Amino acid sequence: MLKSFIEAFSDLSDPRVHENKIRHKLIDIVTVTVCAVICGADDWVDITLFGHAKQKWFERFLELPNGIPSHDTFSRVFAMIDAEVFGQVFMSWVSSLATKADGRIVPIDGKTLRGSRDGDVASPLHLVSAFCADNRLVLGQLATEEKSNEITAIPALIEVLDLERAVVTIDAMGAQKEIVKAICAKGADYVIGLKTNQPKLYEGVEETFTGIHLDSKATKSIDIRVINDNGHGRRIVQGAFVTGDLTEVPAAAQWENLRSVAMVITEFVDSHGRLKTERRYYFSSLEPDAEEIARAIREHWSIENSLHWVLDVTFREDSSRVRRDNGAQNLAVMRHAALNLIRQEKTTKASIKSKRKRAGWDNDYLATLLFDH
Repeated sequence: MLKSFIEAFSDLSDPRVHENKIRHKLIDIVTVTVCAVICGADDWVDITLFGHAKQKWFERFLELPNGIPSHDTFSRVFAMIDAEVFGQVFMSWVSSLATKADGRIVPIDGKTLRGSRDGDVASPLHLVSAFCADNRLVLGQLATEEKSNEITAIPALIEVLDLERAVVTIDAMGAQKEIVKAICAKGADYVIGLKTNQPKLYEGVEETFTGIHLDSKATKSIDIRVINDNGHGRRIVQGAFVTGDLTEVPAAAQWENLRSVAMVITEFVDSHGRLKTERRYYFSSLEPDAEEIARAIREHWSIENSLHWVLDVTFREDSSRVRRDNGAQNLAVMRHAALNLIRQEKTTKASIKSKRKRAGWDNDYLATLLFDH
């Protein structure tokens, strides 16, 4: 695992121009960083302290010609590395890890790194990430200046990902013709949420399911999948209703490969004991199969629960004050790499938090994360 990581990142161009003043190899800096982040380091000072604590262990497989770099060196180098190229190298590495099964679900969504705001003027860094729900791997990320720029960032991210025969899921921000075209051009299918940002399309899908409720029966034109979830002390009933009848959808032909539309009804009792019913609408290039589309919709939330939540709570990403030049974006890539390495270790039944602690305490377990899978 670490071998493939080092091989991928060894091709990264060193941004430092004064070769006679370079005391630390770039691949050593990157490798120490990802190991430190695995074990709980949050900033450059933490990474340096970790490096010194583990220096003899690192010397088993890194050259470290002048020992562990200072925190200023880590900060300066990561600020200088071209963030776009760094992200591309990461995606090249992940491509060698990810299972490319047909029908794999790939949610795409954005997240703001709140602590990366620089003063009162600059906006915090906003990353659009792609996540493989099947094996819980971060596939890639792209920075935007603001959340509203996701519309332009998503096609750019799709362009550099291997999505052949995958199912890409996006919330209503992705309901754009150019995004749909980009997905289809990569040989993938899509399931995309709908809100009133596409009013005609939304109204047409809403009209398609007029009169449908949770007790409705399947017909020749509407396939249904209903799930009862009584876990966590709450009763939730969710029904997915899918049809290939697009007669109520205006200009359906303008949406490339559009084959089906869906409505999901969720019925639950809120914290005040009141019965609530929510309806959400989707359009898709998949055939009108309620079970398949319901799975894609359900797995879309894995990017929130298994990526964004983990980064916020376990990696404390929103608390990170790293912000110099490209430093915040490049350190975010290191968090994604660390999370991927941790998730590849399947023998230990423990939380991400516990695995990180154990890796910091136990060199043999850290070596397991890095070398044994």
